[in-house]
Amino acid sequence: MNMISDTIKYIGVDDLDIDLFESQYVVPEGMSYNSYLIDDDKIAVLDTADRRKADEWKANLKAALGDRQPDYLVAHHMEPDHAALIAWMLETYPGLQLVCSAQAVKMLPNFFEGFNFEGRVMTVKEGDTLSLGHHELKFITAAMVHWPEVIMSYDSLDKVLFSADGFGKFGALVNETDDWACEARRYYFNICGKYGIQVQSVLKKAAAMDVQTICPLHGPVLKGEALAEAVKLYDTWSKYEPESEGVLIAYASIHGGTAAAAERLGEILRQKGAPKVVVSDLSREDMAEVIEDAFRYPTVVVAASSYDGGVFPVMHDFLYHLQIKNYQKRRFAIIENGSWAPSAGKVMRAMIEGMKDCEIVEPMITIRSRMKAGDEALLEQLADSLV
Repeated sequence: MNMISDTIKYIGVDDLDIDLFESQYVVPEGMSYNSYLIDDDKIAVLDTADRRKADEWKANLKAALGDRQPDYLVAHHMEPDHAALIAWMLETYPGLQLVCSAQAVKMLPNFFEGFNFEGRVMTVKEGDTLSLGHHELKFITAAMVHWPEVIMSYDSLDKVLFSADGFGKFGALVNETDDWACEARRYYFNICGKYGIQVQSVLKKAAAMDVQTICPLHGPVLKGEALAEAVKLYDTWSKYEPESEGVLIAYASIHGGTAAAAERLGEILRQKGAPKVVVSDLSREDMAEVIEDAFRYPTVVVAASSYDGGVFPVMHDFLYHLQIKNYQKRRFAIIENGSWAPSAGKVMRAMIEGMKDCEIVEPMITIRSRMKAGDEALLEQLADSLV
């Protein structure tokens, strides 16, 4: 049994069998569904787990409880990977009270049709407290980080912030490494990236507290230098500011002509001293990884073939992902390819112009099927503008 403190126990589970988290994110290192138990005069269980790992989670819960009965189940977040076992808990422990936000109460029938929650739910809002004896949980509203019903809680005794999906990461705990930022970054921008304003609000609230430990619903518990670094990165990420100097070149190529132009631009940029150049094939690489890099660096080059009077679909998908994640404050350059009627550039330009505070570096380069000598010179000029 992992201990967060003398009286806070980790009772979560790893999922090493899952292939796609939320049916879209590749998780080769699995996922953790974190859950905690505070052992005090009153016993509080903080969140449950995904139904996929129900038996393992129930075993962990019972090992932590022994013959005792829990008094409260705090549901910070209603997403099924954390809340699937709420009804089972209430059925199994008749004296248990569910603690959640008013918005979460409205969601309960969506997931537990026909279950009678009458008299079993305690709603909490910003600033409310729940005394467990020595421990007292203070609740923090965290709407849209990343669902509207989300709450966090702060334990004033052990100075622990239970941060719901905030500060989470991909990967099972058994596979945890020292490099928290890599998979936490991919997780943040793809899960929470749209909600920078809301994350900033929570960070300001947390700054007023003495937080010495962060217990998220996915990924490792954070303390010390790891906690400080995570908070610093969250501040940068949620302000939509670049984290590192560099250029992302994202390309969508049908027959290799656009790929050759993208790769050549990458070579030129490196020769001219660009600190970091990442070249990504949108047809083959993990889209979530490319989204992560788009947020990480200040400059993005999009290179795409024309297709059916528009743009090759994987490029449209990439730019659409950026749009819905509230992408902003970046520079773009555009390379289009078209054998007879180039159309990709127009589509890409329109999508970029719909993003906030994004500059397009001119001119757009048009390739006709394959690079020619004149195209090489244009790539040189573009590289000079980007470095």
